Amino acid sequence: MDYEFYYVNDNAQANGDHEVHQKSCSWLELAPSKTYLGYYTNCMDAIAKAKTIYNQVDGCVYCCNPCHKS
Repeated sequence: MDYEFYYVNDNAQANGDHEVHQKSCSWLELAPSKTYLGYYTNCMDAIAKAKTIYNQVDGCVYCCNPCHKS
């Protein structure tokens, strides 16, 4: 099993989503403020954790594509 560190962007996108990213994602570097979510084997667990912080959450289309909805 591959584990990855996950973060959520504290700044919402125009549609209100707070995107979840893996630590290795180049888009995470552009987030001026982010919250560490944990060390998970999949984006679904990271999304569940992020939803305890923000109501509107989505996975990054690039690094969390299985969890990307909008």
